[in-house]
Amino acid sequence: MDWLSPENVVAVVAALLGLVAPAAGAVYQLRTRRGKHIGHRVQMDTSIGGNAGDGQAQPDAPLGLFTDQPGMSNPTLALLRIENTGTSSISDADYTNPDKNHGLTVVFAGRTVRSVEVIPDPKAEHLLGHFVPVEGKGGMQYNGNTIRLPRVPLNEDQHFKLLVLLSGGRAGDKIDVTGGIQDGKVERTRSMSVDDKPPLFSKPALGTTIVLAVCLLTLAGIIVFRQPAPPIGCATGRLKVVGSTAFAPAMKELAIRYTAECPGSEITVDAHGSNEGVRELAEAGGADNGSPTLLALSDGPKPASFTQLREDRVAIAAFALVVNDKVDVKNLTVDEIRRIYRGDVVNWKDLGGPDLPIRLVSRDANSGTRDLLRRRILDGQGEPAFTSRDCENKNSPQDKIIRCELGSTGEVLKTVARLEGAIGYSELGAAATTKGLHTLNIDGHAPSIKAIGDDTYRFTEIEYAYTDGAPASDSLTSSFLNYVIRGNGQEVLKAFGHLPCFTPDGLKRCQS
Repeated sequence: MDWLSPENVVAVVAALLGLVAPAAGAVYQLRTRRGKHIGHRVQMDTSIGGNAGDGQAQPDAPLGLFTDQPGMSNPTLALLRIENTGTSSISDADYTNPDKNHGLTVVFAGRTVRSVEVIPDPKAEHLLGHFVPVEGKGGMQYNGNTIRLPRVPLNEDQHFKLLVLLSGGRAGDKIDVTGGIQDGKVERTRSMSVDDKPPLFSKPALGTTIVLAVCLLTLAGIIVFRQPAPPIGCATGRLKVVGSTAFAPAMKELAIRYTAECPGSEITVDAHGSNEGVRELAEAGGADNGSPTLLALSDGPKPASFTQLREDRVAIAAFALVVNDKVDVKNLTVDEIRRIYRGDVVNWKDLGGPDLPIRLVSRDANSGTRDLLRRRILDGQGEPAFTSRDCENKNSPQDKIIRCELGSTGEVLKTVARLEGAIGYSELGAAATTKGLHTLNIDGHAPSIKAIGDDTYRFTEIEYAYTDGAPASDSLTSSFLNYVIRGNGQEVLKAFGHLPCFTPDGLKRCQS
């Protein structure tokens, strides 16, 4: 099965361990603490002054006030903690010691108890009252090596400590705490001296951490060193993209990125105009003759007669009028643009510009951009007749204007940038990156992707993708279209100044 890959197995093991280990720890702690438990531990057991712990006092050692007690030899100081480590409160009736006045007994092997100080829980100082004998009975008593503790009621997590001064014996000799709890137990808990540092991890936690680290390193190694798998949705085969030259720069970049991510795919872009591309697709039909499958891009809708072609709306593309930088005009009204393309205005000085003849650099009849200019700006009127082969001089003296036709958007931009007084039209992204020319505002509105979104700029069009019928779901055509329209290709479209149809702003515009 596909999911049973090494990285998935390691990831599942790590995830299960990350879930099970904390849960097991919580269950273990709950089970060990459940019920009534009294824990005891030695927090300190140390010699005092010069006592080296070998049973021999050093006479010259400064023992201080401890020397005031008669018979004091080899003094040691011990600190014991008695605490409720269970999940239930302990009352005085829970102690099972036959001695009704006492609950627990502390025995120091080989040493004599000389003095005891009780240190109560700061949150339960009332516990001190239980250590005071009443009418000579109860309370805390000590004699010889033994301390008898009263039946001290302890709520959950409450404790008290005993600071005990001892003589004789050695620090570290055995200390026993005995007694019983009904339906519970008295047990020794982990001891730690005041000089000890707590471990950063317990042994179970350290083991779990090591296993998780090994899992993560293994997973990282598999990901880094394995051969990369193609992204989901990749397909293999050959595809040829024809049609719009205005949209060709974006399509070339999209083809490069797709084929880099999807080995085994081959996509070429051979654009010669929207109309020619749609015709080529319609004439090729669905015949499988070993040639690459065709995908046609068009600036605007196809002719109604090509009923067999299936369309996908890709993006809203912005187009722009461009003029040579020697023309310092920045804005034209729609009426002024129409007068230029009717031949009513033939010099820029009549529009507030320099004394230069207007040279119309146009696209040929296969261009969707040319048809878009006619529909969006020129009110359905066509451009003037072809009058120049070099875009600079008239073919005949009687020609009123200078107008040439070129086969691609790139040729138009290069020619406008080269010829003084030239004006042409282009897809916005390509125009914005060409030196020697600048774009024109139309009726005060600048061409931009923002203007496309808010519908204030009129020289725009939907970019259509056409296929010969619906492509198979597992075909390269279907995969590439999905990548361009709905996948990562949207970022490429935005970078080239287009508004993808499958975005909130683009969806509204493309549907309308």
